[in-house]
Amino acid sequence: MNGEQFIHVLQAAAGVVDDELVVVGSQAILASVDDPPNELVRSTELDVYPLRDPRRAIEIDRNIGEGSRFHQTFGYYAHGVGPETIVAPAGWQARLIRFEAAPIRRKAAVAVGWCLSLEDLMLAKLAAGRPHDLDFVEESLRADLVSVEELERGVDLMPRAYRERTHERLDGLAAKIRRRG
Repeated sequence: MNGEQFIHVLQAAAGVVDDELVVVGSQAILASVDDPPNELVRSTELDVYPLRDPRRAIEIDRNIGEGSRFHQTFGYYAHGVGPETIVAPAGWQARLIRFEAAPIRRKAAVAVGWCLSLEDLMLAKLAAGRPHDLDFVEESLRADLVSVEELERGVDLMPRAYRERTHERLDGLAAKIRRRG
């Protein structure tokens, strides 16, 4: 998903629920990094939920979700999720990055997305631990978008049940990067 697509789907999702959105998936990177490596923006979905009433995320799925006419037309879509979807460091909500998506159509309102900060996104990816999540963090480290030291500081803010495995995964990625140079 490129920046224009990000803005388009954010506008569309905000239009469905008439609300600001919280962006919790990998494409939140587009609010923090102007020109991220292609490997980090290849996802075709934007994981979002309405700020005021997260239960309305189902409306996003119904209207512009996977398999919808929107998805079929544009090749990307919004995935309505809930706040429980993310495992992130304590206080992540206070560190959200405000992103204003300028209107694509005349008379449309500015859509606002509250996107995970880069460090919180990486720690959430480490907590999830799926292969594509770890690849995402590894590529971000290789591109110097975040540092191992920054992420290590955030591990202590993770929910207790996730701290050890998050730390182990981060250590594993750091060792892998050192080996490959």
